[in-house]
Parts: sequence; C-alpha cells; structure tokens
Amino acid sequence: MSDGKNTGNPVFRGAFAPATEEITAFDLPVTGAVPAELNGRFLRNGPNPIDLDAPNPHLFVGEGMVHGVRLRDGRAEWYRNRWVRSDAVAEALGEEPRPGPRFDGLDFAANTHVIGHAGRTLALVEAGLPVYELSEELETLGRCDFGGTLPGGFAAHSKVDPRTGELHAVAYYFGWQDRIQHLVVSPDGKVVRAEDVPVSDGPMVHDFALTENHVVLYDLPVTFSMAAAEAGVRLPYAWNDAHPARVGLLPRHGGAAGVRWYEVPPCFVFHTLNAYEDGEKVVVDLVAYDRLFVEARLDLGAPPRLERWTVDPAAGQVRRTVLDDRMQEFPRIDDRLTSRPHRYGYTVLTEAFADFLPRRAEDLQELSDPAFANALLKHDLSTGAAEAHVFPRGSYAGEPVFAPSPPARRRTTATS
Repeated sequence: MSDGKNTGNPVFRGAFAPATEEITAFDLPVTGAVPAELNGRFLRNGPNPIDLDAPNPHLFVGEGMVHGVRLRDGRAEWYRNRWVRSDAVAEALGEEPRPGPRFDGLDFAANTHVIGHAGRTLALVEAGLPVYELSEELETLGRCDFGGTLPGGFAAHSKVDPRTGELHAVAYYFGWQDRIQHLVVSPDGKVVRAEDVPVSDGPMVHDFALTENHVVLYDLPVTFSMAAAEAGVRLPYAWNDAHPARVGLLPRHGGAAGVRWYEVPPCFVFHTLNAYEDGEKVVVDLVAYDRLFVEARLDLGAPPRLERWTVDPAAGQVRRTVLDDRMQEFPRIDDRLTSRPHRYGYTVLTEAFADFLPRRAEDLQELSDPAFANALLKHDLSTGAAEAHVFPRGSYAGEPVFAPSPPARRRTTATS
C-alpha cells in the first residue's frame, strides 16, 4: 500500500472500508448461542478516517474508532462504535475538546489498540502520541498520562504480567533518535518505572516481549526517515539497510546498563506471540518479515511468517526457526501465560492481508482457496500441528482473544 489518492486504495475497501457513522444498538440478534458464562465487553480499535476526502490516506493514520459488544448471560446487550475524540475529531463532530495533557504538544485519535487497566479503558497508539481514556460506553473522557506519572509517550502494545498485575510497555518517539523507553504501570495505574535504553536512528518499536526476568527489545532496521517526512509521508519510517538488526535482553529489575544485545539477520517484527525462559535461554515466538517498509511503503518487502527465536546468551547468538511460513499475523496466546511457557498459539490468516502487505504468488494462491481465505489458526507448538477454523466468505478474521472457561468447565492444562 502506498500513499496516494482514495480511488483504489486498498485500505478503503473490504474489511478496511471505514464506518461513516456512530451507532448504538441494543438486544442484538444472536445466531447460535453465546456461552452464558462469557460476560464482558469485547472491544476493538482501528483506523477509521473521519474525512474520506483527505489526501494521502494511510492504513496506520486514520482516526481511531473503537467498536464494542457487551455480552451478558447469553445475550448481546449492546453494540457501539465511537471515534476517539482527539481535538480534531471533536471539532469535526461539532463537540467541545476533551481534557488532558499532551506530550510535546501532540494529539491524535489513538487508533491501534484498546485495553483495560486499573479500572480504566484505554485507547493506545504509538510514536509518542497520547493515550485516551474511554467510558464503559466508549465515550471519550480525555487524554490520560496515568495521573501525571507518564514522562513521555506510551506504546501501541502493552503486556500485563499475570503474577504482579503490572502493565509493561516499550515506547518510541520520532523525537527520540537516541533512545527507547521501557515503562511499567502499577496495578493501580501509576508509572513506577521509566527506563531509557540507548539506540540509534530512531527505530520503530511496535511491540516487545516479556519473560520472568527480561524485557525483550527489538532494535530492527525500520527507522525514522527524514527524507520520507520531507516528502509528506504521514508515517515517515522506512527500511534502513545501514541499521543493524538486533534483539536485546533488558533486566526487568536492573538498569539499561545491563541490557545485552544479540545480532539477528535483517528483519522486522510487528507482533509477538509470547516469550519465556528455558534455563539460560530465552524463547520468543513472533511474526517476522525479512524486509518491510521499503521506500516507506507497507506493501514493499517480504510477507510475514511465524517464527521462533531462541536467544542463547552463552553462545552469544540467536537461532531463528520458521514455525509456519504461511502469510499470517496478529499472534496471541492465553494471556494468563504471558512470560511463561506456552504450548498453543493463535494467528490469523486472511485474504485481507493481500491488499496491503507484501506477498508471494503462493500466498495469493493459498488465500484464494476457501479453505484458508479467512481462518483462525491454532498452533500446537509442541507437535508442530496447526488447526484452522475457517470463517465464511464475506466475514473477516480478526485478532484472536483467548477467553478461558470458568473453573467448573475448564478442560485446558496449564499450557493452554
């Protein structure tokens, strides 16, 4: 996908066609049955341009819209979709701006993720842009800096340690060309750690990994590009052959001076499945691209595949193993196992990828097969087997979320 006119741009069709209005619907019809014990809100966030005539549309920079369904006692109580009210969105909708501090004067309708922490619903985005807090009904309350404890920007992806309840994130910012920052938010919603880690060239750090004793950092060759910024590219990050690829182990309870870096072949990572420690080694399962953001374009590079990286400090090296070379993304586990050994992992394989990511001829052939066009993959990482749950044409598989059964019905093991 490249910056260009709206006509024909893949982000404006199919699964990526923007919603043009906000809806509130109650007592939704249910086909089949919703498990009675599945209670809560299922939320998703994503870019949804409010001005469809704006030039240079880009998949990553449309204003955030949060969609939600409230499930309770076997019923779908409501559906809502709401734009995140940045100042610009509030003005476009004829509303008053929402309160809250900014970092470095920046504001944007957070469009990448939505999480719950410390009793708050938070819309997240990366690159130093602000976190927004939402109400239970998805109305925007305002910008959030965790009670004045957040020193800069936050991150698109975060991870809760299920043992401590702490929320971890790794932030980057185009104004920080020489560092990234590991952040820890306490269970009561205050930033209790902000550790600057020296890097060069201002790399994009979309995600990271967590183990019992380490924060796994990705310092990879997609970096801030002044040439792209001067050319008007709205997300000015590009593949940089001159930037070495490496993965770092930052001690969770030590300073940046203790980080150990290990070289890897050039590649890029958007999303981590999980990581854990195997003796002195660190095992990281993730989706990797051998090359991406060539010329600051998302569609130029190499397609994604599921890999395992084994970091061996004693040998001073990282072993990369391909677990599944099909075109897939959005890896998830049972979040109760974050930073601990896992057996199963879930990814999405969908034809919608072919619109905006690099792909091979065999990817297109596979995605044209109804058996894999829109599928949720369950990987058994002990046996190497993978099961596919196929969704019908006209529907789209999204990022999977594991909802454990109540104890009375649980049949999974500790490595679900």
